[in-house]
Amino acid sequence: MDVTRDSSPRPAPRPAGPPDPAAGGPGGPGSAGSTAATGKAQPARATSGGLTAPAPGTAARAALPEDPPTRELTPVRAEPDTDTPATRRPPRVDQALRERHAFALPGWLALLVLLLGTAGLLAVLVRAGVVPEFEALPDIRTEAVRRGGPAGLTGAEIAAVASVGLLLVAVLAGLLSNPGGEARVLTRWGRYRGTVRRAGLLWVNPLVRRRRVDVRLRHWRSDPVTVTDRTGTPIVVRLLVVWRVRDTARAVLSVAEHEAYLREQIHAVLSRTASRLPCDSDAGPGPALRDGQWFADELSRALAAEAHPAGLEVYSAQPIALDYAPEVAESMRRRRLADLDAGLRTVLVDDAVEAAALAVRRLERATAHQLDEAARSALMEQLLVAFVAPVGVVGAPVPAPAARPARKEGAGRREGRPA
Repeated sequence: MDVTRDSSPRPAPRPAGPPDPAAGGPGGPGSAGSTAATGKAQPARATSGGLTAPAPGTAARAALPEDPPTRELTPVRAEPDTDTPATRRPPRVDQALRERHAFALPGWLALLVLLLGTAGLLAVLVRAGVVPEFEALPDIRTEAVRRGGPAGLTGAEIAAVASVGLLLVAVLAGLLSNPGGEARVLTRWGRYRGTVRRAGLLWVNPLVRRRRVDVRLRHWRSDPVTVTDRTGTPIVVRLLVVWRVRDTARAVLSVAEHEAYLREQIHAVLSRTASRLPCDSDAGPGPALRDGQWFADELSRALAAEAHPAGLEVYSAQPIALDYAPEVAESMRRRRLADLDAGLRTVLVDDAVEAAALAVRRLERATAHQLDEAARSALMEQLLVAFVAPVGVVGAPVPAPAARPARKEGAGRREGRPA
């Protein structure tokens, strides 16, 4: 069996004209040789306008090997994260861990149960003769105890005393005194059971663990933190952060210690934000860390996003001190003074030039005499020296201006000026 032979059905060839042996038609030598060489009949081809088109069956079989390249050219939709540049994102919020109210009873109800249970326990003990009778109270002892019989508890009385004792222990263990501005996070065997925010005396399940959390509005003044600005210059920043615990469940259970977490995030956010701008803009135009409220607003926004997964709410983070590090403070101070001195000198020279030009124009207007360029330049030079020179140099001799070139008498008359 010839495995190279294609056994699929082929379409019937179109009827052709009379065979042309010279052209290698179906009946010619070319056709016979081709059939003998390949061992199978060649499909008929149709021509249209000089273009050769394969038969339908042949075109379908020829397209099969080209399918993989066609699929490779199909555009694939990129993921959302690949369309945008990769940026660091804050931690995700645990949606299953949220603060909810815990079951708690009023404290007066627990005190009432405690009082009634104590009274009942004393009554049983007095009735059995275990506790001596008070003369001021009515005699509730049994007949056997009154006749001088042995004092003791029966089985039912022992069960009652044990039950009342366990009830009193549970009531005492469940009492909770919650001051204002604090909350208690309740967990039982590691599972979150709720939060108590109500202040006062309450009773909760005695089998739960209680963790105290301060939910008041708090502020934290940071220590001097050394960071670098955009130019790589070390700077020292002190911050004042106003914050509070918003979700007690996340603050206690999502992080090991929420205050330490907040401090570390403050340092990280401060380093990242300070590196975006230079500390001062003396060297060139542009925003700086000392300009406006951008630094404080950016710190507050970034820190609030970082602290939100831990159940913390940041109201503001504002710098209260911003200065260069001690190792570069002196050099930066000299540089700032040099920049200020250069700027001041530029302003003074510009003002002196304007004042000298104005004085020359007024002199010409007062004397009704137009000075030539050489005289005007010499006068302005003397005025500039008088305006700009230090106090000890004002009286110094000023070099005389260059000699004026002699002009011909005829040229002066031609210009309409006196010789």
